[in-house]
Amino acid sequence: MQDALAAAGYPERILVACSGGPDSLALASVVSYFARRGHVHGHPVSAAAVVVDHQLQEGSGEVAAHTAAILEELGLSPVQVRTVEVASTGFGPEAAARDARHAALDAAAEDLGCQFILLGHTLDDQAEQVLLGLARGSGTRSLAGMRAARGKLLRPFLGLRRTETLEICGVEELEAWHDPSNADPAFARSRTRVEVMPVLEDKLGPGVAESLARTAAILQQDADFLEELASASYDGLVNRTDDGVWLPEGALRELAPALRFRVIAKAAADVGGQQPGYGRLQAAEALLRRQGSAGPVQLPGNVSVYRLSLSELERDAAAGPREGGGCGKLVFRHHTSPQH
Repeated sequence: MQDALAAAGYPERILVACSGGPDSLALASVVSYFARRGHVHGHPVSAAAVVVDHQLQEGSGEVAAHTAAILEELGLSPVQVRTVEVASTGFGPEAAARDARHAALDAAAEDLGCQFILLGHTLDDQAEQVLLGLARGSGTRSLAGMRAARGKLLRPFLGLRRTETLEICGVEELEAWHDPSNADPAFARSRTRVEVMPVLEDKLGPGVAESLARTAAILQQDADFLEELASASYDGLVNRTDDGVWLPEGALRELAPALRFRVIAKAAADVGGQQPGYGRLQAAEALLRRQGSAGPVQLPGNVSVYRLSLSELERDAAAGPREGGGCGKLVFRHHTSPQH
């Protein structure tokens, strides 16, 4: 905890997100120790807490109220319960709940004047995240897992095992709530936790979780480096118009594939799209090979991408000034409906 707060620049006001489970309750207990002392390494610190009630289980309100009472006994102040409506987003119930939860946490941090939000994710959570990414065929960014610090979010326990948070709760005599959805086989993460990870530990020997978490740490460095290169490449290639952006296909084709795919994804995001999956990125990148259709290819978030060839550019030039000189281009546009 001291290392996490030191790396964050010793914030004076922090917010603990607590579900009542052993991980976040252990986190709240450790935070409360420093809050009662009033400082970390001589730097002043105070802590508030928030419990998010997703209303997805019967009795969730009682669980939230009970957790809030424990947090108040620990000395965190103020303690808030924030009730959210989990709307369907098309990305699954877990993603929808996460979006609703993070929106509530951001609002609470803003209202309470907290610079950082502390989450109780552990090394086991990280290992499960990497394993799920592998199973889904995800890219480097997904396999890099969760970060110890990202924006306002801090995860001080990302190097601790789940058994250690249970031990903290036992020593502190804290009665943790065990979310029944964590053992529900309807959820992929629950199956990974309850069924897959124990088998891997049994068949491959101990240390699988640590190895997966170490993989995430290595890939975070790789992903950051590629992200910097892709951002620089995109900034050097992008041309903006009133209704979208375009990239010169010649220069785009010359990029290494790892950068080319990331630059295409950046263009889609730039016009308001969502992160495309690998299949959609492949379809957009295939436009550069000038084989078959020139598009459009539909990307998530109502984005269309198509290739405008040199002959079409020259034809358009007859009606006005040409854009971008003598090569084709890949055009990205956002539309409000699929029929547009």
